[in-house]
Amino acid sequence: MSNTELEHLIQMINQIADNIAIGESDDVAATKLADHIKRFWARSMKQQIFKYAETNCVDLKPMAKKALALLKEGGGDK
Repeated sequence: MSNTELEHLIQMINQIADNIAIGESDDVAATKLADHIKRFWARSMKQQIFKYAETNCVDLKPMAKKALALLKEGGGDK
């Protein structure tokens, strides 16, 4: 995946994190974001964002990091 594609994934996950559960608690928002990624993102997209999160997650918003951690715990990174 090119750097531009990865940047797009980072932008997407951060935008979804900002909008998916406005007004919800952090736990509810993270769960909704994790569910969205699990259901709608292609396997290759998930693999790339997980790889990024493991090595250099500086550009991910806290909610995105929390959602990815939930997915990792539940095996949703496949």
